Amino acid sequence: MSEEEKYMKEAIRQAKKAYALREVPIGCVIVYDEKIIARGYNRRNTDKNTTSHAEINAIRKASKKLGDWRLEGCTLYVTLEPCQMCAGAIVQARIDRVVIGSMNPKAGCAGSVLNLLEMDGFNHKVQVERGVLEEECSIMLSGFFKELRKEKAKEKEHDKTGI
Repeated sequence: MSEEEKYMKEAIRQAKKAYALREVPIGCVIVYDEKIIARGYNRRNTDKNTTSHAEINAIRKASKKLGDWRLEGCTLYVTLEPCQMCAGAIVQARIDRVVIGSMNPKAGCAGSVLNLLEMDGFNHKVQVERGVLEEECSIMLSGFFKELRKEKAKEKEHDKTGI
């Protein structure tokens, strides 16, 4: 197992925590000097907070751990391509490298819709690796949304029939 796979497995563990809370299963870890210094998972519904994404939660913890808002020398591993908010936070935090599990063609900002991480013109560019344990990350996400659609269909049917 490669180093990227090892840390992505840890990000997947975080995503499973979100799944258990019925949150979209996205997980993240931040590595510095070959050690995980922060973990995060999606908690938007739980925290009732738009910004409570896996990456933001992990960045907050890593900054506290290192005692600096600059996370130079860090690699962020995330199960789903970051959105525009998270991609912006990654650039602002000066994270060196991002390793992504699956891409997000509807909202991803590391190459799908936009590529904020590698954009010329910003004061910092992030090195990006895509597709690490992609199948495992994708299956977890698609399974979650499949279950959600089934639950919503049941609720709709219950509302119609009263049973």
